[in-house]
Amino acid sequence: MRAQHFLLCLLLLLAYQEQLYAHAVVTEHSFAITKIHANHEEQVSLDFNSKIELGLSEIFLISKGDVYTLLPISKGKKQGQILINIPALASGEYAIKLKVFAADGHLTEDVIYFSVIP
Repeated sequence: MRAQHFLLCLLLLLAYQEQLYAHAVVTEHSFAITKIHANHEEQVSLDFNSKIELGLSEIFLISKGDVYTLLPISKGKKQGQILINIPALASGEYAIKLKVFAADGHLTEDVIYFSVIP
């Protein structure tokens, strides 16, 4: 009986494995391919491995002096995609800080660094 119980638990664990690892993880972002030019507004995308609760998520621009600015975000065309509107910036080094909630309620925080070119 104990072996059957163990086997049942193991099967349930395998069946719900995706839900156990449901944190939203960035799988792709357009900072790698979209050049951010100085003094021009840009839109970049972040792709996640799960659905995102957009209304609970926040993305901040971090600029020199650790100044945080909340950025407007919207839903992308693909599931798990967020579009971020980057304001016109001076050339230099920046980052975005993500506070993203997956559809299952798990919070993911991350930082992505990028450069603004002249």
